[in-house]
Amino acid sequence: MSQTLLDQLNTMTVTVADTGDIHSIEKIRPRDATTNPSLITAAAQMPEYADVVDGALQWAEKEAKGGGEDAVVKLAVDRLAVEFGLRILKIVKGRVSTEVDARLSFDTEATIAKGRYLIGLYEAAGVSRDRILIKIASTWEGIRAAEVLQKEGIHCNLTLLFGIHQAVACAEAGATLISPFVGRILDWYKKDTGRESYPAAEDPGVVSVKRIYAYYKKFGHKTEVMGASFRNLGEIIELAGCDLLTIAPNYLTELAKTEGTLVRKLDPNAAVGADVEKIHVDEASFRVMHAADRMATDKLAEGIAGFSKALVALETLLGARLKALHATPAA
Repeated sequence: MSQTLLDQLNTMTVTVADTGDIHSIEKIRPRDATTNPSLITAAAQMPEYADVVDGALQWAEKEAKGGGEDAVVKLAVDRLAVEFGLRILKIVKGRVSTEVDARLSFDTEATIAKGRYLIGLYEAAGVSRDRILIKIASTWEGIRAAEVLQKEGIHCNLTLLFGIHQAVACAEAGATLISPFVGRILDWYKKDTGRESYPAAEDPGVVSVKRIYAYYKKFGHKTEVMGASFRNLGEIIELAGCDLLTIAPNYLTELAKTEGTLVRKLDPNAAVGADVEKIHVDEASFRVMHAADRMATDKLAEGIAGFSKALVALETLLGARLKALHATPAA
């Protein structure tokens, strides 16, 4: 009996569900799961999660201790992310990633404080910090915050990663994991060049992840590479063998339905012999390299803006729900 592509992928790569939808995770049963503000905002609008939203608001009202609506909503945003995380952790055996407010991406101290706060919420619920990855945008400031948190035993997932300079800086900071955004890199190149498509092996996002993977393995970095943000099945197949891949439920389902032979494309032993030049990244060189990389500059800024917009939408949703709860007569 032939194996599905997902069965074969799971023998060489850790597959991670990229969703906040608990029902999808229950169907797929991945080892890990990742969330982000857009995914949490989408899940919070689903009727089946109304109790999760209401529970977060009720908790936030008690914590706010008489604070106004804004204070309650801001507390509820963090609580809601953790509530989804707690429910996901009841399904998966591994870890869940929970994201720091993207609006703090250029504030090292505020990011450190938020990371500690989120871990505190999980630990108060009886969850070990080993099962949590704090997601932080791969700005210079975010990477510095991750360096501090890692030394405290708080594992970090550096997200919105588009360039080799970001990847090297993350590894040198001791990050547990990075999430290079394959599909968003492809989006940029398609728009910039006017091309409608790329063969999977030439996909700029795939090429970027392969370069990072080879660099990490060549120079012995412990930081894991988790390809993310896919636009087609070919990107996933071309990255078979990557440490981890975080994949949307629709692609996981497609992989689970497709039979055939999956060839391993990334191998740590092969990467050790790769012709890769060592790079050291300090703040000055990071900023020079980032400014010179139009794609990374554009996509990092766009990603932070997008996640920030999702958080504003979530705050609006929570504010409206809070008013509705107060307007509902007690039973």
